[in-house]
Order: sequence, then C-alpha cells, then structure tokens
Amino acid sequence: MSETPAVSRRLLLGGAVATGALAAGMTAAAPAASATGQVPRRRPGQKSMIGVPFEVHRTVRVAVIGLGNRGSGMVMSWAAVPGCTVTAVCDIRADRATRAADRLVSKGEPRPAEYGGSADSYARMLRRDDIDLVYVATPWEFHYEHGRAALLTGRHAVVELPIATELRELWDLVDTSERTRKHLLLAENCNYGRNELAMLRMAHAGVFGEITNGHGGYQHDLRELLFSDTYYTDSWRRLWHTRSTASFYPMHGLAPIAAAMDVNRGDRMATLRATATAPKGLADYRERHIPRDHPSWKETYINGDLVTCLIETEKGRVIRAEHEVSSPRPYSRINTLAGSRGIVEDYTGPSPTGARVYLEPDHAGHTWRDFADYRKEYDHWLWQKVGDDAANNGGHGGMDYVLQWRTVQLLRAGLVPDIDVYDSAAWCSAVPLSAASLARDGRPVEIPDFTRGAWAAKRPGLDSTPADMPPVG
Repeated sequence: MSETPAVSRRLLLGGAVATGALAAGMTAAAPAASATGQVPRRRPGQKSMIGVPFEVHRTVRVAVIGLGNRGSGMVMSWAAVPGCTVTAVCDIRADRATRAADRLVSKGEPRPAEYGGSADSYARMLRRDDIDLVYVATPWEFHYEHGRAALLTGRHAVVELPIATELRELWDLVDTSERTRKHLLLAENCNYGRNELAMLRMAHAGVFGEITNGHGGYQHDLRELLFSDTYYTDSWRRLWHTRSTASFYPMHGLAPIAAAMDVNRGDRMATLRATATAPKGLADYRERHIPRDHPSWKETYINGDLVTCLIETEKGRVIRAEHEVSSPRPYSRINTLAGSRGIVEDYTGPSPTGARVYLEPDHAGHTWRDFADYRKEYDHWLWQKVGDDAANNGGHGGMDYVLQWRTVQLLRAGLVPDIDVYDSAAWCSAVPLSAASLARDGRPVEIPDFTRGAWAAKRPGLDSTPADMPPVG
C-alpha cells in the first residue's frame, strides 16, 4: 500500500474527462477561450506585490518540505549559503527527515527539527516560530497546498516547478501572496544558468536587435527514471502521463526566454496554442525493458511524447516551448533567442559553452560562431561573484546554488525579488492552458494577465544591480 496520501481528483488536470468538460463550456465562436483569460478583481485592501522588497533578515531560516531526490539534494546547498540555516525538515516518510538531519550534522550544521510520518506533518512544522522561508520540493500535485500554507503562516515560499497545476490555484497563490504580503516564487534554476543570464544581458543591450522570437524546452529522456521503483516515490511522475494530455514541465525552457523578452516588464504572454504527438515512447520502452509483472503494465499512457506550446505576446513576439521526456534523445533546453540583428542557439555542439551565435555586424558569410567571447563579455555579476562556490555547492552546473545564494541575499539585504509570484504564475500557466488548448483541437486560449495591468511598465528583474552578500555575524 502506498504511504503517500491519495491524489485528489481536484488536484489533477483530470485527463479527457476534465479537459472535455472544459472544452464543452466554451463557445465555438470565441477566437480564444475567454474563461482562461478572465482576471478576477482584487479584494478590498489587496495590493500588488510588484516592487515590494523582502523585510531584512540577519539570518535566513529555511524549512524544507519534501526530501525526495530534489529536496534532499537542495538541503545541503541551502545550509552552505552564508547567513542561511536549515531549521526544520519534513517528509511524509519520517526516515528521510532523519537522514537529511544527519547529513547536516555531519557537515557541522545545527541539527534541524524533524517532521514526518503523516500527510499533515508539514502543517505541524509550520507552527514553529523559527522559519522565514519555506522551500517546497514535493510532487507536483502538492505544490499549491504547501506553497499556500507557507504564505498563510506568514512565510515566504520558494516552490519547485510548477507552483500549481490549475488556473484557479495559480490565481489563488497570486491573491494569497498579495493578501499576506509575503512572496512566493518559482524555483526556476534555469533562469540562473550562466548561458541564460548572459543571453538575457545581451538582449537588454540590444545585441540581437529587436527580439522577435524564442524557443525553449525541457527535452530530457526520463524513461529509465520514470520506470524506476525508487527514483520517483510511488511513481508519481510517471502517473501524470496516465492522467492528462498537457505540457507538464515546460518552464525550464520557457522562463529564460520570457525573461529575456521582458515578459511582465514591458510585454506579456497573451495567447497559447498547443499540439501533442501520439503517446508512443513510454509504452514502447515498457515493452522492451520492463518485466510483465511490473505494476506499470496496468497503466495506459495518454500524454504525447512531444507537447509544444506556441505562445504569442502582446507585442507580437512568439515563444515556442516544448516538453519531451519519453523519447530517446540527448538532454536539451534549446534556449534560442532571435531578433532583427542575430540569434543565439544553445545545446548545439562542441563549444565548451554548448552554444553558438550569429550576429550582425560582427559576423558574415552565413557561418555560426562560438558563444564563448560573448558569454565572457556579458557574464552576469552573480556568476562572476559566486561561480566558484556554485560549482562546489550546487547541482546542474552550479545554477541551483546561484538561485539559492541570490534568494538568501535578497532576504538578508531586504531587496525586491528577481522572480515574483506574477512571473511564476505566468510561466506555470502553460500547464493548464496547454490542456485547455489541446481539448479544443489546438485552438488558442487566452493567457491571464496575473499582474492585472502592471505588465506594461518597465522594472528590474533578473538583470539585477551587482550587490554583496551582507556580512555574517
């Protein structure tokens, strides 16, 4: 019997039943699904969180909910950031909390309080008074519940991808953040990748001319891990492929492109249309590699191997975001940005950066050039400052640690977050909106304006002003 609580039907996209019901409730004459783009009014007294700084924290006290592969790996990195301490850890499996605490102690860190053994263990943990920031790394279907609980108990929250899987949940997180005056942000580590940040700075410097389009994705062959009996607890990630046809996890590619286009900072994502290929990869892999007595043989996979979202912005730019985890292929986030004067393409070949460029007037002859000199010239100050520490303390090439270091710095210095709840909601809206579009045979659906009109104003974001970490002690 599973040790994790049953997943509520309410928390899932619900496959053909839910998407069919959604489609049935829309009028065929509408050019886009108006229900998806509706913007609810703020409650009396509720105000935007745009431009609101964190309150200053001398030390940032972090609590972690979820200690599977992702959470257990990030615990140590939080503790490694100057001025940060992990005060509590929680997992429904209590032994995981104990192991995480033991690891921290083995590295000379104070032992955190341990919570686990039941579905409400996190709620008991949140009654503590020594938590400033909650990091959520549970399975997707619990992100909304756990992130919202953090806000309602007066804490800021950093939530793994996606922050929620339904539009009403995304709106509720926006509204709860505004009412509680606490920040909730997506733990989008790829926004802090070295190539991505250099690309962002190049875009802002006008190197690509007028930006017209971008292409990002999450193309990662997860078949072996999806069928592992240990990697994803209770096979939670594979089971999503039996429930819905949607782009489950496009944010790694979408978010950096959106940031480079100043989405929510002068432009906004306006419509989305989705396509999906047939679901062949997982069943084929199972046929060739999985014993017949394995529980997966009772499953039917319905999500397409490749789900593509074509997003148009208010200013006429186009973003193509892809999700592909059940096909045989090398890893790629695609990471392409193009404009009137040139283009950068990542994950393309033998360069140490993995990227190539073609830029006018520097280049001619229709020949790609190495990205290395441009990355050096436009290297983000965060990588110049903490790059060596990032390589030693974090996964995914160091961008995990850069995200954590910057988050702690923002809290300790009392600065405005680089990524806010509006960015997080917009990027994650591709999950339910792709389901809605696919239910309408790929017709476009409206993307809500989570900023409620504030998207047009220029404001700082990931291309931030250099700053030091406040001294410890």
